[in-house]
Amino acid sequence: MLCETVYRKENERWNLSRTYVVNRRKAAERLVWAVDVLAVEPTDRLLEIGCGHGVAVSLVCEKLDGGTITAIDRSAKMIEMARKRNADHVDSGVVSFQTASLDQADLGDARFDKIFAINVGLFWRRRPVRELTIVRDHLAPKGLLYLFHEQPPGSTAPPIAASVPAVLENSGFTVTEILTQDLGRTRVGCVIAGDGPP
Repeated sequence: MLCETVYRKENERWNLSRTYVVNRRKAAERLVWAVDVLAVEPTDRLLEIGCGHGVAVSLVCEKLDGGTITAIDRSAKMIEMARKRNADHVDSGVVSFQTASLDQADLGDARFDKIFAINVGLFWRRRPVRELTIVRDHLAPKGLLYLFHEQPPGSTAPPIAASVPAVLENSGFTVTEILTQDLGRTRVGCVIAGDGPP
């Protein structure tokens, strides 16, 4: 059974380096919330689908120590900007970028502890059966998928449409949690799902 909960940030686990604090202040509130929800562990292997300018990648990289993140976006311009923003992390091998949609990305046999997408329309406006199969193929054992969505400012609709958890479950995922957060001007949500039965 699905239940809606409200996520409240608790800082007891974060190691806030100076760089991380600076990046957080420049990042959109929804991205900071999303990375907090990910609860990134230092050795996590992550995949971001639709990385845009690479802001979430920057926030994730500051939490990694031995872990890595692969970020894909179908826009070459976005990938170029994300690479520039994260040049130090690219040079150190913490992050790699690909210009590709999920179904065209060269992920090889990589397995990820956490796969996430923030406001990627593919997951909210269509039935992404092929893409969800790719996600399942690349989740590590006990890995999780995080789908984040933000409603337009002023919208009264819930940030997570009921159809999204149903699509995930019909594709073999088990929805473990649905989170929502009021950010003042807008509300954001996240569906968290694992591969197969709990």
